[in-house]
Amino acid sequence: MKYIILDTNFLLIPAQFNVDIFTEIDRLVQEPYELCIIDSTIDELNSLTEKESGKDKRAAVLALQMLEKKKVKHLKTEKHLNTDKLIVERAKSPDFMVATQDKELKRILKENNVQLIVLRQKSHLTFG
Repeated sequence: MKYIILDTNFLLIPAQFNVDIFTEIDRLVQEPYELCIIDSTIDELNSLTEKESGKDKRAAVLALQMLEKKKVKHLKTEKHLNTDKLIVERAKSPDFMVATQDKELKRILKENNVQLIVLRQKSHLTFG
């Protein structure tokens, strides 16, 4: 079983680009998997709903609703660390993939041979 960690910015894709990330992951990943998030991702999304307005706020609200509807697993972590660092540490296990659009995070994950799922051409997901 693979575990796919969804990064905060990846969860904003449905509202920003009208791409169903869940259907796309189903299409892309041909083995059993479980979607999960780092617990501080919820904190980041909640912060966006409080601090942002307009489309960014709507994207964060939609992301929180999707996480609840899809019953995405929450990975407990030490909250005092940066979310990206937590993702990198957890994803070093060969059982994990990461879905992200963050350029710096992608670079670090590639250096650690972590398999990535990314948005291509603002229309579909692919392995990065």
